[in-house]
Amino acid sequence: MGVIERIFGIGSAARDVGGAVEGVAEVFTVNKTKAELAARAQSMASLAQYSAEFGRAGSGWFDSLINGLNRLPRPVMALGTVGLFVFAMIDPQAFAGRMQGLAHVPEPLWWLLGAVVSFYFGAREMHYAREGRAAPVLPATVLSGKNAGEAPLRADGNPALEEWRALRMRK
Repeated sequence: MGVIERIFGIGSAARDVGGAVEGVAEVFTVNKTKAELAARAQSMASLAQYSAEFGRAGSGWFDSLINGLNRLPRPVMALGTVGLFVFAMIDPQAFAGRMQGLAHVPEPLWWLLGAVVSFYFGAREMHYAREGRAAPVLPATVLSGKNAGEAPLRADGNPALEEWRALRMRK
C-alpha cells in the first residue's frame, strides 16, 4: 500500500476525505469513544470530589474523647440495669422507696425519655449505615416465606433449625 500511495498520491487525499467525513458525522451522531471518555472523566471527578469532601481527617485528642463519650451510654444502661437488681437484693426497703418515686414521674416525661433514647440509638444506627457497615441483606428467596403474612426466615446454617423450618413450611 505504501508504494501505490506514493506513486498516485492517494493516501493523503483519502485521509483528508476520511477526516472530513468523520467531522461531518460527529455533527449528527455522537462519537461513542469520546462520549465514554467524557463520562468516565466526569465520574472520576465526582469521585475525587466526594473523597475529598467525606474523607476522614486525622483524629485528635478531642475527637478521641468525644468518641469515648459516645460509647458510654449502652454499657452504662446495661450495667445500671444489672445494678438495680443488685440494689434490690442488698436493700429491698430503699429499692421499694426509689420505685415508688419513679411511679410519681409524669407520663409525658417517660415519653420524652423514650424519644431521647430512641433518637440516640437511631442516630447511631444511621451513622453506621452511612459508613457502609449496614446489616447484611438477605436474598429474596429467604425473605419471601410460604405465606405472605409469615415472618421472614433467616438462613444461618444451623441444621436442626433448618430441619424445623422445613417441617413448619410443610404444614
